[in-house]
Amino acid sequence: MTVQPQEISAPTGTRRLARFPRSTSGLWSNSTDRWSLSAQIFFVVVLMLVILVVPIDWLSLRAAEVSARNEAIARAHSTAVSLAASPWVIQAVASADPPSTLGGPVEQVRREGHLSFIVVMSTTGVRWTHPDPDQLGRTYMGSTAAALAGGTVVEEYVGTLGPSIRVVVPVVRDGQVIALVAAGVLMESVNQTANDRSIQFALIGIGSLLIGIAGIWVITRRVHRQTHGLSPIGLGRLYSYHEAVLHSVRAGVVLVGRDGTVVLCNDEASHLLDAPSVHPGIAVAELGLDPDLGDLMSCGRRCTGETYVAGSKALVATQVPALLDGVNLGWVTTLYDRTDLVRLTGELDCLRSFSDMLRSRAHEADNRLHAVIMLVEMGRGDEAVKLATATIEQSQSLIDAVTTAVKDAPVAALLLGKMAQAEERGVSLRLAENLDIPSTGLEAGDILIVLGNLIDNAIDAADQAGEPRWVRVNAWTDQAQDPTRVGFEVADSGPGIPPHLMSSIFQRGWSTKPSDSGRPHGRGLGLWLVASTVRRLKGSIEVFHNPSRFDVVLPLPRIAQEDEQ
Repeated sequence: MTVQPQEISAPTGTRRLARFPRSTSGLWSNSTDRWSLSAQIFFVVVLMLVILVVPIDWLSLRAAEVSARNEAIARAHSTAVSLAASPWVIQAVASADPPSTLGGPVEQVRREGHLSFIVVMSTTGVRWTHPDPDQLGRTYMGSTAAALAGGTVVEEYVGTLGPSIRVVVPVVRDGQVIALVAAGVLMESVNQTANDRSIQFALIGIGSLLIGIAGIWVITRRVHRQTHGLSPIGLGRLYSYHEAVLHSVRAGVVLVGRDGTVVLCNDEASHLLDAPSVHPGIAVAELGLDPDLGDLMSCGRRCTGETYVAGSKALVATQVPALLDGVNLGWVTTLYDRTDLVRLTGELDCLRSFSDMLRSRAHEADNRLHAVIMLVEMGRGDEAVKLATATIEQSQSLIDAVTTAVKDAPVAALLLGKMAQAEERGVSLRLAENLDIPSTGLEAGDILIVLGNLIDNAIDAADQAGEPRWVRVNAWTDQAQDPTRVGFEVADSGPGIPPHLMSSIFQRGWSTKPSDSGRPHGRGLGLWLVASTVRRLKGSIEVFHNPSRFDVVLPLPRIAQEDEQ
């Protein structure tokens, strides 16, 4: 069963990362696989901790036993050697009654040294001291041969008090062994010390294990929240689905980090931006985008449905922040290719204008036709023919004048259409004297965008002014000085653009006309498209106030120059 993403509500203009349903059984499983990634991490790390801690604890317990034994031997040995070398012990051993002389002081040393017994005995093994008074005078139980030879005896033996670890050393005077000193610790005491230390080591090990498990629990809970309870297989599937969706959608998606660098860019975005070398980590400023679009994608400003130019494409951009648990990770820019829509919108506007022109021409033709018919019925045929031919000659002469002066057919058609449109609105569209627009080699769409929008704005401005209302179109090339550039001039009799607004007229959305909900992209795109097209073609544009005039200079493509030669 595939996990489907659920919609998470967010404030307007904010995009949250897609969330997936959390596991209904907590940390241990999810709806896709039996064990989530966090559960697997938890159990693997806990198992590793157990594997590490248990052997270490066992070794610590063994070390505690050995340490307790060695400490008992060391304590008994040091005490026995100290007594054997003590002058008062040597003197007491040589006295007539060693037991009465040695008993009290030796017992005090035994208690202070935390020993189980200290036995001072003769070379024959007769006890002179012992913690149990009943054992005085009896024979010592244990090995003494090495001590009688001047060495040291270390052994574990079961004596009168029970199993013990004991050390036996000789008492030497003038090179002769005159007595023996045995000191020992009962095995019960040694085992008790080892057990106490083993409990401490065990508590430390268990505490370390519990602290480690608690830390791993906290970490895995965080991993569980961040992975939404998915298992490694589920995460792999999610990544595969993510990659498939990202590279199959017909929309450009660009993820930009807070530092202005690209985090992710799908294939469609690379195609729309004409940037095939986009890779994670590259700065948006290095992609060579249109300045307006580059500024948008670099700053992270929220926007919805704004139109931008990228090369020869018209892109609609939507940009929102990407938030995860309230943390701003960057922003997501979604790009849609609306080049066809923009072109069709312009064609629709032209068709509307053409339709209005045809309707007005139809009314005019009807009137002229009725007049011709009435002249014929009145028997004045010559006048009827004269009226009909005059109309045809007027239209043909206008077409001939435009097609002779303008070599590019799309531009000629544009001017003829705009003349009819201007005439319908009571505005005179004038062509400059000696107008000569050569075949430029420029894309027809680019010229139509520049001239069409400038003439439309000029007609609108002239329509708002008083008589006479006019628009003048001119074009030129300087074959003598600079044959590589062509200039266009559009002037009108309108009120002109106030000087303080000159810096704003080419901004997207700027318009002096009220918004028109019937237009797919609203108002304020005409001059922005003109400026974007001129900038893309590496041309220039100048604006003059009185009268209102726009001068555009565009470089000619090399192929156009070669054709003219």
